Amino acid sequence: MSQHRPVQPKSVLRGHLTQVHTTNFIRSNQRLASGDADGFVILWDLTIMRPRAVWRAHASAILGIADWGDDKIITHGRDNRLVVWKLALQDEVTMSTVLPLDESVPERPQPWILHLLKVNTMNFCSFASCPARPAATSDELLVAVPNTLDTEAVDIFQLPSQNRYHTVNMGRKAEEKGMVMTLNLFWLQGRLTLAAAYESGLAVVTRLGKDETWDILYKSQVHGQPVLSLDVAPQKDFFLTSGADAIIAKHPIPTGAFINRESQHPRQTESGGSPAPDPSLLNATNSRQMSHVTETQPLKYINTKHSGQQGLRIRSDGKIFATAGWDSKVRIYSTTAMSELAVLKWHGVGCYAVAFATLTDEQTSDFVKPYVSDAESRGKPEEVEDNGDAVVMTAAPKRSQLNVKDRRIKMAKEAHWLAAGCKDGKISLWDIY
Repeated sequence: MSQHRPVQPKSVLRGHLTQVHTTNFIRSNQRLASGDADGFVILWDLTIMRPRAVWRAHASAILGIADWGDDKIITHGRDNRLVVWKLALQDEVTMSTVLPLDESVPERPQPWILHLLKVNTMNFCSFASCPARPAATSDELLVAVPNTLDTEAVDIFQLPSQNRYHTVNMGRKAEEKGMVMTLNLFWLQGRLTLAAAYESGLAVVTRLGKDETWDILYKSQVHGQPVLSLDVAPQKDFFLTSGADAIIAKHPIPTGAFINRESQHPRQTESGGSPAPDPSLLNATNSRQMSHVTETQPLKYINTKHSGQQGLRIRSDGKIFATAGWDSKVRIYSTTAMSELAVLKWHGVGCYAVAFATLTDEQTSDFVKPYVSDAESRGKPEEVEDNGDAVVMTAAPKRSQLNVKDRRIKMAKEAHWLAAGCKDGKISLWDIY
């Protein structure tokens, strides 16, 4: 029998003194942001696999990290603070690169604080964010966090104003949903939509209506234990949840159908022989007759036999997703079949976070290779530049013609990175699929 050598990570980033709670690729995959249980944040330069910025962002554990535009980093900590830091690429030279493992450094400089929100972190739930409008620029942002007083509710703030725009209550208090455990905020068909999952195992999708009320579109309890993570597919047509149990569930994201609550019969048209209803009567009773359908059935769910899978993330092409396991393993699944594709075993203790690099359009396309020109057949691919009426043909530089720095940047941007943060303070980097 042939013996297969275990797959090894491409690189291992060592620098955190305590467990890594969150990882996220930013700046076109050139940086990996990681946060640990002591509140430290590290921005790793993936072109050289070295730190570019290290600072203590919070007095307690980091719950989440994200970028906002090209020059801002958002961190959410267990110290009840959500902070927006100004840290552009050119600002990294002013930051310390001494890793948290070196405890001899008394204090490291922090980036400039642009905004600071006092938020509830009793839930262990990280923030979620999206643009303030469907086609908005990066100047405004909406941030969702658990409500300060009611742990079942969700507050939505607007930045930079720091005003609270909405408080979302998803269902009745008698349902005993428990605390909000994980959130995702996004726009769907021009409507602000919120997906949330709870300590009870309940998953909910709600949407902001035109009358500024939140309509529950989906509600289902597949998990028997707290939901640990949730992620929405890039096409916004489904979302996945994983929990403290062994279940991974695939849920629909409804677009908001209506039903007529007063009639149990199918609607007939005039061509079917039924008299046409009076439009004035329909208008007068519209709000009384029509209401949103709340879907309750998941699309699919599987019992993986492995409890405690968290940090679930779907890759930007929507084809695969990954989980971090309490059993130290990172598992890769197909989003379509929900089948296990690979198990990555390197860490010796539990994993808490995973992150995928964002794939480019060229990496995600499945198009057939186009016609090859004579220049391409000689090893000189052509680029077409449109200068008004004239079309100029120029030879694209070969990879061998790039300098070392540009080759490293190209590799960092194009690698199919998967990062896994672990209890041992290490981050493994894998190049998969």
